[in-house]
Amino acid sequence: MIGRITGAALRGILVALVVVIPALYLPSTAATSTEIVVLLAILGFVMTFSEYSSAFPSFIEFRDAPPLNRMRFIALMTMITCLTLIVKHSYEPTNITALFSGLGLTIARLADFPYSPVRLVVLMLPAGAAPELIQNVRIAAAVTYIIALVTVLAFWFAVRVRGWPTGNGAFNVWINLPLFDPTTGGDVVARMQRDGRFNMILGVLLPFFIPAIVKMAADLINPVSLQSPQTLIWTMSAWAFLPASMIMRGLAMMRISEMIEEKRRRAYLNAEAIPTT
Repeated sequence: MIGRITGAALRGILVALVVVIPALYLPSTAATSTEIVVLLAILGFVMTFSEYSSAFPSFIEFRDAPPLNRMRFIALMTMITCLTLIVKHSYEPTNITALFSGLGLTIARLADFPYSPVRLVVLMLPAGAAPELIQNVRIAAAVTYIIALVTVLAFWFAVRVRGWPTGNGAFNVWINLPLFDPTTGGDVVARMQRDGRFNMILGVLLPFFIPAIVKMAADLINPVSLQSPQTLIWTMSAWAFLPASMIMRGLAMMRISEMIEEKRRRAYLNAEAIPTT
């Protein structure tokens, strides 16, 4: 009980820390909406603590199947931290910010090629966008997208090579998939495979679709301005993190369906091997 509460409190603190990283590192001239940031940090702590301190799941998936959620958290934290240091270089340059800024510029040159998601993000900017804004968006999109790709590949390695989630003991569907009802909607394996494929396809296409949708809707509504440093950080992080998270969920669902199908196959073989009288 004490260990579960302590772990939940630590997770809540880490989530709150991720929320406030841009406000803490950026100078006061670039950090805005401090009250909203603090409110979101408190909300993130409360939601995470209440979820992991309870023995009964509510909405967070794969909470008892590491390292999926840990990879997601590390990916988001890395995106936020890297973009914060890159943006800070324009206000308070240091050796660390210069290192991250130069690394981000190198990644942007490699990832910004025709028809790439990074190029589409740059093209969604207004025609009269300042060169500095275009450069910042290009670097932010490239850095977050590469981090997302590395995270997806790392989880794929954990699934296909390390055998996730069998290394963590028995997989409890109710705890790890609280929103999935195995008693409705037909065969469980078919539903999981369909859900997994849908998440993977949508996760691959979203980085391409989102800039196109924003560009098409620019004439009807006012798009989100990326002039604000915190808006740039959170928008680009969400643009890369959400599709990567969906692909990882799809891989997880496909893996679980394979485990259930294999367990069924073994049960059928054992039933056929039992001699009848």
